[in-house]
Amino acid sequence: MAIDNAAALAPAAARHERQEVTGVVTSAKMEKTIIVKVTRMVQHKLYHRVIRVSKKFYAHDEERKARQGDTVRIIETRPLSKLKRWRLAEVVTRSRRAI
Repeated sequence: MAIDNAAALAPAAARHERQEVTGVVTSAKMEKTIIVKVTRMVQHKLYHRVIRVSKKFYAHDEERKARQGDTVRIIETRPLSKLKRWRLAEVVTRSRRAI
């Protein structure tokens, strides 16, 4: 096969920069999966008012470190399942609420 395998064998630095986002864990009830709510501020196109827009991401948590309410940083990765395209990088701050 004459397919260019250079991209497949390229080091991580040669690939595109992976996105990193910070959000709050809304659910940690699944096995090795957390749901992270990421909130960002955007300006309304017509009224120019700054509004909050939220989106939830399913992220892989291999060691089950994150708990509900924790602030975490997640990194874009290859598709791991139907919905998971992110993985947990680190727990930034722990939730103060006892569960």
